[in-house]
Amino acid sequence: MNEILLYIGSGVIIVWGIAHLVPTKAIVNGFGEISEDNKKILAMESIVEGFTLIFLGVLALLVALVGGYDDTVSQAVLWATAVMLLVMALLTQLTGARTSLIPYKICPFVKTIVAVLMILAVVL
Repeated sequence: MNEILLYIGSGVIIVWGIAHLVPTKAIVNGFGEISEDNKKILAMESIVEGFTLIFLGVLALLVALVGGYDDTVSQAVLWATAVMLLVMALLTQLTGARTSLIPYKICPFVKTIVAVLMILAVVL
C-alpha cells in the first residue's frame, strides 16, 4: 500500500508539473503589453515551477525505487519532498490561488494531496 501511495503521488505531481509547462506562452501573453524583461521573468517563473514539481515527483520515485520506501534516506527525502510541496501549496494559496484562474485555485489542493500521500507512504 505504501508504494502505491508513493507512486500515485509521484505520478500526479509529475503530470501536474508538465501541466505547468505547457501553457507558459499563454500565461505570459495573458499579461498583455509588458516589457520583454517582464515576459522573460514570467516565463522563467512558470517553467521553474513546472520543473520543480517534476523534479520532486521524480526524486521521490527514484529514492523509493532505488532505496525502497522504508529506507531511512528514502524516508528523509520523502518527508523533505512533502514539506516542500506544502510550502509551495501555501505560497500558491497566498498568491496564484487568489486569481480567477481555476488551475491556480486547485493547485494548492493538488500539492497538499500529493504531500499527504507521500507522508502516508512513510508513516503507514
